[in-house]
Amino acid sequence: MAIGCLETHHHVLQMQLLMDPLRAYLAGHREAFVGGNILVCFSLEQVRNQDFRGPDFFVALDVPKRDRKSWVVWQEGKGPDVVIELLSDSTAAQDKGEKKDVYQNCLRVPEYFWFDPYTAEWAGFSLRDGQYEPIEVDAQGQIRSQHLGLALVRWEGTYQEESARWLRWARLDGTLLPTPQEVAEAAQRHAEEVERRAAEAQQQAAEAQQRARELEALLTRYRERFGDVPE
Repeated sequence: MAIGCLETHHHVLQMQLLMDPLRAYLAGHREAFVGGNILVCFSLEQVRNQDFRGPDFFVALDVPKRDRKSWVVWQEGKGPDVVIELLSDSTAAQDKGEKKDVYQNCLRVPEYFWFDPYTAEWAGFSLRDGQYEPIEVDAQGQIRSQHLGLALVRWEGTYQEESARWLRWARLDGTLLPTPQEVAEAAQRHAEEVERRAAEAQQQAAEAQQRARELEALLTRYRERFGDVPE
């Protein structure tokens, strides 16, 4: 089957977890299109209804940022730079075989990865001399994408109220690219911390004013009883 099929809600969430943080990251670095589960057409005869695939996730770098219903290679002038397929029982054989061959031999995708959202099986491949070579998992437990200057990591946590082992983008130092929700939560924590510090500063100022009033009252009583305080 040519078009990818996201079989479960978990697959949909995994695709979003790959797309949203990367879109936000690339927005501040370079023009790119980040898409998922849309047709990539690559017919040598430039015919839309033949020779196409529907990657679960892909990135095309250095292209205008605009909405697209499909990716037409002969119109865009290039194919994807990075493709990720999300495995399932019904698609794993195709993703590891037929699709891998298409990405290697027809689309010439420089980097290809797959991930099983349920078993956390993963692998990465880099195109060298026309053939895919495995990308080894490094000492930090990352599979690096040279094209993006980022790494893929397997992260265990909760996303959209669903706990699992997820595939996520990270900087090479291991810092995860945050989701919009994580950005909002961090901003909320920062706002709460600023508010807490402001309240503490206000309380300290009030206490200092109270101490000053108490000292002034003490000096007033001293003057009334003994006269002026000696220099």
